[in-house]
Amino acid sequence: MSDTVSRDDHDGTLDDALAALASVPRLLVALDFDGTLAPEVDDPEKARALPEAHAAVLRLLELPDTRVALISGRALASLERVSDLPDTALLIGSHGIEIRLDSPDIQVTLDDAERGRVGVLKTVLDGVADALDEVWLEEKPAGFALHTRLATERDSRVAHLVALSETQAEIEGLKIRAGKNVLEFAVRSTTKGEAVEHLRRYTDADAVMFAGDDVTDEDAFAALGAGDLSLKSGAGETVAHHRVPGPLEVAAALARLADLRAERTSGSGNTAR
Repeated sequence: MSDTVSRDDHDGTLDDALAALASVPRLLVALDFDGTLAPEVDDPEKARALPEAHAAVLRLLELPDTRVALISGRALASLERVSDLPDTALLIGSHGIEIRLDSPDIQVTLDDAERGRVGVLKTVLDGVADALDEVWLEEKPAGFALHTRLATERDSRVAHLVALSETQAEIEGLKIRAGKNVLEFAVRSTTKGEAVEHLRRYTDADAVMFAGDDVTDEDAFAALGAGDLSLKSGAGETVAHHRVPGPLEVAAALARLADLRAERTSGSGNTAR
């Protein structure tokens, strides 16, 4: 693989930013999965990281003072299946509602009122999905994702309009996120930005890299500060400071970071995790 990566379309070069990031004492690399490590596919359960991306993540996981986390809108059980990473990877699913850190226990709790609202939400969204072809519902711990990727443009538009109208009429304070061919509904509000901040504190990281591709990743980009690195995968408006065309280039950036980080740690003689 090349020692350089694509230049970004914002300020500076991505190569320079990766070099600076590699030099910090404690590093957190946080990554979205779909559209960032893995190409988008019609069936979410068939998604897999590109081999180059998976290999780069495994290399980063082996480096001292370097933690790797996946932050996804997927339910955590799904994220565990498709990511195929060792337990040393930190996993956050459902936009921060489900958390698996160094303990195998998944941290998520809903109170009785929230569980009741999830039940109402399911009834409403089941009605929307059943009425239209190729519109389906994905269950999540605090809500549901309404998928329309395979539906016609008309049915997708109808599904979104009806779902928004009926859920908001039935449930107060609902958190709604619009993604690529999906509407997500949750009875508890969390963001990927909050997940990044939680992981920063948990890992005591001196700097954070976050890479993502969707509108839901913008909260994570916005949570980053000076000395951090934000990387947008693909097209679309973004507050990220760096951009690459897609997952293959994200993989190249991660491989380059692993190279630079390995050089730093071998040069310092630091072997402690």
